[in-house]
Parts: sequence; C-alpha cells; structure tokens
Amino acid sequence: MVFENLVGEALLLEALSGYLPSWTALGWTAALGLLILYPTLIIRRYIRITMEKFDDHTPHVEGGGGEALPLRGTEIRFAAADGHPLNGVLLHRSPGLCRRGVVLFCHEFGSDRTRCVSYCRELLHAGFDVLAFDFRGHGESPAEPGYRPRHFPTDREVEDVRGAIAHAREHLRGCGAEERIGLFGLSRGAAAAVLAAADSEEVRAIVTDSVFSSDMTVEFLMRRFATSFARIRIVAENHPPAFWRFMRWLLFIESSRRFGCSFPSVRQALSRLGSTPLLMIHGEKDRFVSEAQARSLYSSASGPKSFWLVPGARHNQAAEIAPDAYHCRVVEFFSKHFPEETARKGESGRRRSPGRERDHSPRRQDADQPALVAAGRSFPDS
Repeated sequence: MVFENLVGEALLLEALSGYLPSWTALGWTAALGLLILYPTLIIRRYIRITMEKFDDHTPHVEGGGGEALPLRGTEIRFAAADGHPLNGVLLHRSPGLCRRGVVLFCHEFGSDRTRCVSYCRELLHAGFDVLAFDFRGHGESPAEPGYRPRHFPTDREVEDVRGAIAHAREHLRGCGAEERIGLFGLSRGAAAAVLAAADSEEVRAIVTDSVFSSDMTVEFLMRRFATSFARIRIVAENHPPAFWRFMRWLLFIESSRRFGCSFPSVRQALSRLGSTPLLMIHGEKDRFVSEAQARSLYSSASGPKSFWLVPGARHNQAAEIAPDAYHCRVVEFFSKHFPEETARKGESGRRRSPGRERDHSPRRQDADQPALVAAGRSFPDS
C-alpha cells in the first residue's frame, strides 16, 4: 500500500511538472499586464480630471481694473487673419498732441473692449491712439460656429490679434503715419498678444498683465490634481519630469482633437520676440498663475525687458491695487519706445527688409536693459 501511494504521488508530480512552465509564463504575463494597466489607469485619470478644468469656459476673474466705462471713439469692423468678423473701437489721442502710434488693447477672457478705458485713458493723454476690439465670441464680435472660447488662448485668438494688427497698420498708412504698433494685453489677451507678436514685424513694444502659457499652466494643474486625488500620494509626488511632459503632450493632442483648435505655447513665443521690448506685470498673490511661472516666462524673453511684481495684487488686479504706479509705468514704457513722430518724421513709411532682426528700442544709450522690478525698485536681471 505504501509503495502504491508513493508511485501515485510520483506520477502526480510528473504530470504537474509539465504545467509548471505554463504557470510561470502566466505569472510573468500577469505582472507585465499590471505594469501596463496601472500607469494607463493613472494617465487616464489625470487626463480626465485636467480635461474637465481645461474645458471650463466660465469666467473666473479676481480683479479687472475697475468697472467698465463707456467708450467714446470711432466704431470699427474688420476681419481676423482667418476672415472671422470682429468689432472694435478706435479711441483717438487727446486733441493737440502729436501722434506716437497705436496701442492695441487685448481684453481678458469673459470681458470685452470696454475694459480698455480704465487701463488706457492715460495713453490717450500721452498721444497714443488705442484700438480696442472684442475677441470672437465676446462683446459685439460674433461667435464662430462650432468653436467655444476657453480660458486658454488658441489659434483663434491669435488670428484675432493678427487681424487687429493688420487693421491698425492700414489705419496708420491711411494717415500717412509711421507704422508703430504696440500691444497691451490682460491674462488670456496678453497671451494671445505675445503669440501674435512673435511672428509680426509691425509690433514695436508689448505690455502684458497676468500673462501665462498654457503648457506651463496645464502641467501645474496636473501636478496639483495628482497630489490631491491620487490614492498613493508618494507615487504622485515623485513622477519624473519626463512623465509630466508626456502627460502634457497627451492632453494637448486630445484637446486639439476634441475642440478642433490648437493651443500654442507663450513660453516658446517669448523666445522668438527678438529685440521687441517687453514690460511684464504680475500680481504677487495671483492664485491662477504663480510668481514662479511668471518669472520663468520672463526668463524666456531675450530682448529688452522689465518685470514688475505688484505687492498684494491678485490676478488682473495690479491696476486696482496700484493705479497711479500702474498707469505711470505703462505710459513711460510705451513713450520710451514710441517717441513723438515730429522727432522722427524722416522715417515715416520706412519698411524693414525681410529677415532683419527686429530692433524697436530707441537708439539711445539708456535703452532698456533686462531688468526686474519689484516693490517699486529696479535692479539688473541676474
């Protein structure tokens, strides 16, 4: 009996031994599947959560520079660079002043051209004409069928700014004036202004308030959501930088497919501004765009530049917190790079040859050098 039991066990072990390689292969397959499935589920979760924020089209305005005031100027209609109709108004400089140029005002998301009055009235008193327009789907500019504006600037808003630049250029030509155009934008409008200026030869100077870059902001949101919703917090907090770049790439691919538009990078556009002067204004307590993001964007610009961090100001709130200093800095910046036409009459109508590097700074020894401005003090950029 004992012998028969031993023989039986031996036969059973021999039979099972034939299946051991299959069980081993199955175990490796399951482990490999988990290694693929787990990251896939994490990526889908991050993309879904961030996409919900990305698709948000409800205005969230912390500041705004005061109430919108009535406009007194010439109503205009023109086409964006892609042909979409836009409405705007041309505000004329104060009587008796020599023309310095035209400043295009690009309002923030969820606002309209009327916002320009509280931001640009001092420019009118300094000899600038101001062209304020409504982005498509805002104010009196009609919406584009199938397109819904969002917090993040797309190729559509860039086309709107390009159309405004073209209209300003034609206006100056019609007046026999030199084609000197500046851009002044808030938040998403500032981002669209930078994106349009990067490929424009006409823009001579740019002022941005609360500007941001979609790629940097989206990565910041994904990191924040990951640590907030992740079940294994230590894993979410220690993803390598390459993981976030990959996630950002996936998000923009999906967003472009779903929304039918592209989301260009302001960070990359700033590096293409060349020698175009830039004044970047940012609120110290901005909850949407951190100071670190703003300084990182500032470092991307290589031309003459200044950075003013406004103490106590939140998003789009710098003009409300420090109105006198705000208007003074904006007017001084544009005036420095847009001297009165009577001083440069011989240059009227001069065109730059294609391919030349843009140099819009005045030919003086005190032309802007890269500078950081904080709490009312300027010092060299390190």
